[in-house]
Amino acid sequence: MKLKVLSLNKWIHKLLIVVFFCLTASFVYAENNQGYVVLQNGVQFQTKQEQGLLRVEFVSPEVVRVQYTKEADFLGNGTIVCLERSEKKVFFKTKRTGDILSLLSDSLIVQVDMRTHSVAYKDAKSNRLLLAENNMNPHEGEQVYKEKVTYDEKSKRIVKTADGEKEVMDVLRRDTIGYNWKYRNHFQWSNDEAIYGLGSHMEDYLNLRGKELFLTQHNLKAMVPVLNSTAGYGLLFDAGCGMIYSDKGAGSFIELEAAKQIDYYFMKGVTMDEVIKQYRLLTGESPMMPRYIFGYIQSKERYRSSKEIIDVVTEYRKREVPLDVIVQDWNYWPQGWGYMKMNRKHYPNPANLADSVHMLNAKLMISIWPNPTNCPQTDDFRKDGFMLERSIYDAYNPLARKKYWNYADNEFFNNGFDAWWCDCTEPLDADWRNMKDGYGWDSHKERWEHNMSLLSDVLGAERSSTFSLYHSKGIYENQRATSSSKRVVNLTRSSYAGQQRYATITWNGDTYASWKSFAQQIPSGLNFMATGCPYWTVDIGAFFTKKRSQWFWKGDFEQGVNDLGYREFYTRMFQYAAFLPLFRSHGTDTPREIWNFGKPGEPFYDSLLKMIHLRYQLLPYIYSLAGKVNQNHYTISRLLAFDFPNDVNVFDIKDQFMFGPAFLACPVTTPMYYEKESLELTGIDKKRNVYLPEGAGWIDFWTGNYYKGGQHIEADAPIDKIPLFVRQGSIVPMGPVIQHTGELRGKDIRISVYPGKNTSFTFYEDEGDNYNYEQDAYSTIELNWNDKKKTLTFGKRNGEFSDMEKVRTIHVDLHDKNKVVTKTVSYSGNETSCKF
Repeated sequence: MKLKVLSLNKWIHKLLIVVFFCLTASFVYAENNQGYVVLQNGVQFQTKQEQGLLRVEFVSPEVVRVQYTKEADFLGNGTIVCLERSEKKVFFKTKRTGDILSLLSDSLIVQVDMRTHSVAYKDAKSNRLLLAENNMNPHEGEQVYKEKVTYDEKSKRIVKTADGEKEVMDVLRRDTIGYNWKYRNHFQWSNDEAIYGLGSHMEDYLNLRGKELFLTQHNLKAMVPVLNSTAGYGLLFDAGCGMIYSDKGAGSFIELEAAKQIDYYFMKGVTMDEVIKQYRLLTGESPMMPRYIFGYIQSKERYRSSKEIIDVVTEYRKREVPLDVIVQDWNYWPQGWGYMKMNRKHYPNPANLADSVHMLNAKLMISIWPNPTNCPQTDDFRKDGFMLERSIYDAYNPLARKKYWNYADNEFFNNGFDAWWCDCTEPLDADWRNMKDGYGWDSHKERWEHNMSLLSDVLGAERSSTFSLYHSKGIYENQRATSSSKRVVNLTRSSYAGQQRYATITWNGDTYASWKSFAQQIPSGLNFMATGCPYWTVDIGAFFTKKRSQWFWKGDFEQGVNDLGYREFYTRMFQYAAFLPLFRSHGTDTPREIWNFGKPGEPFYDSLLKMIHLRYQLLPYIYSLAGKVNQNHYTISRLLAFDFPNDVNVFDIKDQFMFGPAFLACPVTTPMYYEKESLELTGIDKKRNVYLPEGAGWIDFWTGNYYKGGQHIEADAPIDKIPLFVRQGSIVPMGPVIQHTGELRGKDIRISVYPGKNTSFTFYEDEGDNYNYEQDAYSTIELNWNDKKKTLTFGKRNGEFSDMEKVRTIHVDLHDKNKVVTKTVSYSGNETSCKF
């Protein structure tokens, strides 16, 4: 009986506590006209003054998801940007101090102002402010009309554009079918931080502070709504609509043009690499690319027959110029546009074509399009309801993606083709034609308005920027379901957050050949890769070399390869691209194969050959970095702030970047020998100014000369050399000059050591082109340099794979004080040391 009384007393005591807290909470709500509810991993607020909901939740101790809506509940934006995840308990506690409610994890302090519901983020250990929303006006939302566009079928016609044949129809009517929301999220960036990302852009921006960007997908803009800051955080915006980034006088904000809610992730990272790690944990890792894709890729607009493709590869082999991939561009189809069928008159047997290329130890990439127009494929998709307007297949429908794959598989993959070039994945451009006078490369807002409007009409405003993400998902998942013997490679013109998990490589679109345009492409790629999408490339030599009436066809070189000015321009772009993840030549108007730029012994030919040779020598280094991308969320080509965040001098250097941890690449972006029309330049020093970042010593790769960091120098830049420096304290695995990546097996490896401090490097190998690495079929060897003892230690080999070379002859080159000392070791998988 006594036990029952005690139990009853305990029950009454607990009830009184609950009543007390409810009364207290009610008092707080009444006093501030606001309230909050504690959730498993965060807090939800009813923002009565704004008539909205705010939810702040930990995804992990370092990652916070913030949602804000003007609706009665959180409806989500319906994207596949993030991986599906089950909610796991994240330990946190709350603390109320005046009007500030703090959510504390092991890593972060997240503070919400109960008066305005602005959110601020602090480092838990140092209490340093990382980022804050605008305290007076953090979130805004207004309703905008949602329209259904009906097209006039009677007006259907095919229009030829620079981007191919397009199906066009006039708008018959626009019906309002509801509403979307336009949201703004206002932020207060700190004065001393630099911000990067948001994708690949036409604008000549690196550091995005003080800039404005209009974001949607179109040719020359690949949107990825991710920011990466030197202050130690990143932001991922999970919505599929057009956006605006603004950090100008009117305020700093991200605007979502058509969304159900604001939905962003704050990602804490001590370094920019750590931010990318958090991003990929949310959106997916980047798969291993096959080894061959890191070799040289030859393309142009276009090869016109199987014979021409085979002849080109044969000529490369005859000249002993290394090559790994040949590309077939558009117009191989027998009728219509984008038909995944090769014209048998010019390509009599696709399987024989692939076999012939393989016999020459090269791979074959094929261009495929999402807009089959005026061909049997169009009718086949339409009868199943798999076509959107404007002859775009419905990539949002998994059944349509499967049908699209069946066409690609039947004609190409099943016949031995190796890689995909998914062109036109915006998938529509509103202005790829003659426009009004004054419209051009600097018409950024107009381009955004035109293209976002067209994409919204066809795809829907809420998902207008995401077509490429779903299209890439279809290629990747269906190829993986078909075979595991070939890794997926998808070169595509558009991108989005999360797309890296589908083995995509993005290029910057159809550029024109001018020195100004070339210079702008460098920061474009660096911002793209700073988002966490690691694979980016360019059309070496630019796509358009000549000038036409269209605003985008503005090349400076009417004579193409016959112009010595263009040969110099091409050579400098070639040198730059050798230090991108992919090394690829492509364009129209003029040939692109190496023999069109001179003869052996002539300066341009020899310069191109020299860079191809260097690229192949660096393959063991590059492939190891690719392994680091997959396993450690690394970025190969990196803006300088990744490695030197404490040197403010590098924050807006647009024409220098790191290639892995070792190399500082400094492209030449001005002519030194010839103007256009082969006009010879005189009195120009063959040098360029280079800034050597502080915090490291630097060795000239070509001469071995040492330079202290933190200074500007005039670097030699003759036509056969890109200014290239190696960071002191680097280990660089290298190989011999080979004709294709398949020859690497059995060759001796060279390890170049640049002393000056202790350092390490992970040497990675696998089978090269299948998915066995996902079952741990790969090996790594830790290389460690002890600078005091002058000793390089090869750690015990971890892992193994079929046909792995168990015993390797390795030459170690010590680059010290303008001389190279070489020692040779035999490595059999056990720890081995090489002492100098």
